[in-house]
Amino acid sequence: MLNWTEVQYDLADRVRQALELDDSMKELLEAALDGSNPQFTVEDGLLRKDHRLCVPSGGNLRAELMYEAHHTKYSIHPGSTKMYRDLKKLFWWPGLKKDVALYVAKCQTCALVKAECQKPGGFLKSLPIPEWKFDNISMDFVHGLPRSQKGNDAIWVIVDRLTKVSHFIPHRKDDPVEKLAKLYVDNIVRLHGVPRSIVSDRDGRFTSNDWRLVQQMLGTKLKFSTAFHPQTDGQTERVNRTMEDMLRMCVLDFGKHWEDHLYLVEFAYNNSYQASIQMAPFEALYGRKCRTPLSWLEAGEARLYKKQEVESATSLVRIIRERLLIAQDRQAKYYNAKHRNVEFAVGDWVYLKIKPLKGVSRIRRLKKLSPRYLGPFEVLERVGEAAYRLKLSVELSGLHDVFHISVLRKAVQEPSQVIAADQVPVEEGLTTKVKPISFEDFEVKRLRNKEIRMVKVRWDNCGREELSWEREQTMREEYPELFPSGTRFVYFCVVSVLNFGTKFS
Repeated sequence: MLNWTEVQYDLADRVRQALELDDSMKELLEAALDGSNPQFTVEDGLLRKDHRLCVPSGGNLRAELMYEAHHTKYSIHPGSTKMYRDLKKLFWWPGLKKDVALYVAKCQTCALVKAECQKPGGFLKSLPIPEWKFDNISMDFVHGLPRSQKGNDAIWVIVDRLTKVSHFIPHRKDDPVEKLAKLYVDNIVRLHGVPRSIVSDRDGRFTSNDWRLVQQMLGTKLKFSTAFHPQTDGQTERVNRTMEDMLRMCVLDFGKHWEDHLYLVEFAYNNSYQASIQMAPFEALYGRKCRTPLSWLEAGEARLYKKQEVESATSLVRIIRERLLIAQDRQAKYYNAKHRNVEFAVGDWVYLKIKPLKGVSRIRRLKKLSPRYLGPFEVLERVGEAAYRLKLSVELSGLHDVFHISVLRKAVQEPSQVIAADQVPVEEGLTTKVKPISFEDFEVKRLRNKEIRMVKVRWDNCGREELSWEREQTMREEYPELFPSGTRFVYFCVVSVLNFGTKFS
């Protein structure tokens, strides 16, 4: 004996009932019956347009169809374009495309999980150019270094925002504020006087009451970067990247003795050409570069500027400020071309982007499928030109509540639809592997007794800011398909700051 199972839907009956309550659909039905509108036909009591079922506005039918096309296990949250194309093959109603776009925009799960395909929000807001040397400085910390023989494992980077002169101060990561204050006075105040303002990120030591008290005693005004977007302190971060590259070379050569060579790294950086001021930082500070073995053959005193162009230190500062202004305008032009102007009003609701942790090698690294955004949160006030204060939940009370506009996304929904982040169903066992897709650059790092070939890797679904250097041998073993037979690369040899680079293949 066979069992016969027949699946029946009540959609047709519900559409017929709702059709009687929708005046606009009733008019189209009458036009189809009398033949005045050939686009519409009537089949078995159902109104159709080009063979697509016309769905009335009553009976919550449209919302149920959109839910079926978006939320069920057979759909799994498609985008508005895909969802619209799926629905329009079978159904029609006035404003279908607009309704689908609004429905997807209000979807909490999509807003928390899906990446934003638009340009990042917020134009570049540059800090004012300083008036004089070491009037305005920026600072940051570099952590994660191997502990030196003197016990230090971090570097305090302090940069003059006008001349770009930098000081690299070794210290311990857990040094108290009192120790940092002494280092600050010994290395900055002793040589350059008390700065008028300091730009830094929101490091706990900078924001502590003790550090504020030290700065108040010295008459300095602190300016903090916004949380999760240290764009305000981008200058020090760029110095950090350059310094870290130079330090890596020292670490390869000298290991735990990196601190003994830190003064050479500082000298090499300050005596090298900087594009923004079109001269070396020492040249901007002292009026000329410091001598090195390369300059011993110079005969007499070389003139760095024409007499009629620079007659005093004041004239030199004027030239530097003009060049910095040009560099700022150029940087803003390129930055703004890849960003869009976005503004929020007090009372708006926004999602907060979760930034992933950086600096971890991606070779055989598994990333949990966690949401990209949290929220939504209410906007309390606008802070400056490109930051907003949010009303955070109790769980996030430990975070600073001011965020840059680039990590915010407008929430198109009512506050009553807020779903806590821990309610988003994400299975713990689900993982994904980030794979390399191409190589952007190649180089060789030379140790004393061996050479290490490195490749700069571009990863799938990652931006250019997440490129990373990896060992070529490891990449060949893990991803041999990226190395066709016979492939050879031209490498640049990277050695200590005391040596010169060579090129070979």
